[in-house]
Amino acid sequence: MISYVEKILASPDAFEQIAILNEALLEEKKRRHEFREWVSPAVKAEFINGEIVLHSPVKKRHFSVTDLLSRLLSIYASLNKLGRVATEKAMIALTRNDYEPDLVFFSKEKYDTFTDDQILFPAPDFVVEILSKKTAPRDRGLKKQDYAAHGIKEYWIIDPNQRFIEQYVLLGDHDTQYMPARTFYLDSYIESWVIKGFSIPVAAIFDEAANVEALQELMK
Repeated sequence: MISYVEKILASPDAFEQIAILNEALLEEKKRRHEFREWVSPAVKAEFINGEIVLHSPVKKRHFSVTDLLSRLLSIYASLNKLGRVATEKAMIALTRNDYEPDLVFFSKEKYDTFTDDQILFPAPDFVVEILSKKTAPRDRGLKKQDYAAHGIKEYWIIDPNQRFIEQYVLLGDHDTQYMPARTFYLDSYIESWVIKGFSIPVAAIFDEAANVEALQELMK
């Protein structure tokens, strides 16, 4: 970021460049307001870098993974009074972009500050995105950068086709970049960095029988 500032300040027309940038950002802010007025529960859409991104209906393998993981995490968080899980339509409002991740987790401390009518939410503690061919570049690129920059402490990217999980974490409170991913496959367990004690076999988010077995273990 500093390099961009230095480049602008080194230009004779720095004031003109800044004026053009401010005008563009004001126009983007207007489009973002219009997006929030337009978007509805019937549409899965995000506002990313000034553009509206519409999402196609998901395939069975996609919503199955969301459902199985949500079941495990929701029940575990509820039993241990850790916080709350939301899926699909919880809109996360970051500095510039509005996202609707596949699954998010808010700590109890953060969740308790929300009102019943709230529709825009701050950065969660934990985010999951489930890959598709269309979304993979953004999930691994811009979104990963944005989530880290806003202090989202843990980010899972799930590949429903190859059946593995990439886990990204922020080690320090002031970190703005994730550590290199750790990848977990069907024959392994994954433990959350943020959600204390939440450890599950990877197979439990891809297979119903493994999910039920994992759920029974979490409830002990």
